[in-house]
Amino acid sequence: MKVLCITEESLFRPEAVRWRERMGLLEPLGDALVILPCSMKKPYSSSRSHSIFMKATKGIQEVILTSPFGVCPREVEKIYPIQSYDTSTTGEWSHEEIKVVGECLRDYVGEKEVIAHVEGGYKQVCEEYLDNAVYTSTGQTTSSESMNNLKMEVKKHPKLKGRAKTLHQLRSIARYQFNSKKADCLIPDDVKTRGRFDKRIFKDGKQIATLHFNNGLYSLNLEGGKILQNINKKWVKINFELKTNTLFSPGVTEADPDIIPGDEVVILKDDEAVAVGKAILSGEEMERAVKGVAVKIRHRKK
Repeated sequence: MKVLCITEESLFRPEAVRWRERMGLLEPLGDALVILPCSMKKPYSSSRSHSIFMKATKGIQEVILTSPFGVCPREVEKIYPIQSYDTSTTGEWSHEEIKVVGECLRDYVGEKEVIAHVEGGYKQVCEEYLDNAVYTSTGQTTSSESMNNLKMEVKKHPKLKGRAKTLHQLRSIARYQFNSKKADCLIPDDVKTRGRFDKRIFKDGKQIATLHFNNGLYSLNLEGGKILQNINKKWVKINFELKTNTLFSPGVTEADPDIIPGDEVVILKDDEAVAVGKAILSGEEMERAVKGVAVKIRHRKK
């Protein structure tokens, strides 16, 4: 489903606000990062410009600047809604866009060294909100001169290792989806993945979750639900024996107020994880509603 972001008011769409807030949970990997402009085509890596950029930036943390979402680290570019929004890319930014995106960028960058490969409004954001950055573009970001400058700057920094990048990506997605740094627990150091498109996530031979190609997010197995319970996130409590694959609102005794529709949740009975599934209502709605479906269950204890 496309997320239309045509006017400046799109800065305050719930999806955009939530994205920017959760970017505060993510951290750049390595000692430096490259800032790049967004593209019309999503995910960014499928665009012509980013296919050119990525030949030079391989092995270094990349972050894409975009309005209204702020920043998008490369490792989370396939997550909904960042992989599905439509917006203008004229390069002209309003004062409000510069402020909102600039604050998001400044918080994400922290003390890291920055290579800014940007022009126009993107460059204005960097100049106003970053104290120190090396600028590599000379008028057109994909020109030979600009790309050569970028390659030379990237070479000054050590390359990130493949395994470290994989773990960082899987954990960054988990942090975003479950709105907590504690979600790193879903991706232990010895995690195994299987699958080319949908990736199945395993720990000690047991499947924890599946990372889906179509929306870039996890769906949980019961083992993953137990981990979610341990970090006290996205839980729904009941006090009866669950025998169907639908949990109705009247059966909910309590729910995590952080739950929003579409979230992966774990269902608890007597402090035991008995099922996992997708929330249809928010946590607050589950507690208040007197009828209707609260959770569509995917796996339950039998």
